[in-house]
Amino acid sequence: MQRAQHNIELRYSDDGKGIDGELQSKVFDPFFTTRMGQGGVGLGLALVHNIVHVILKGQVRLESETRQGASFIITFPAE
Repeated sequence: MQRAQHNIELRYSDDGKGIDGELQSKVFDPFFTTRMGQGGVGLGLALVHNIVHVILKGQVRLESETRQGASFIITFPAE
């Protein structure tokens, strides 16, 4: 976690398989899942997006490359 000026930046990263470029624009959509029939309902990142935008008044963005993992960067006001 990092505090820059009046914002806090929280970065979550993994070293997994990453998220393909054509899917990145959909990951925050409700009910979007690549695990249909495997237990995923596609609400997790939609909930994160709504909490960050509505409650924290911030932004969340994805940085990912195939086979390079994924990073989610959440920025929100410190006050």
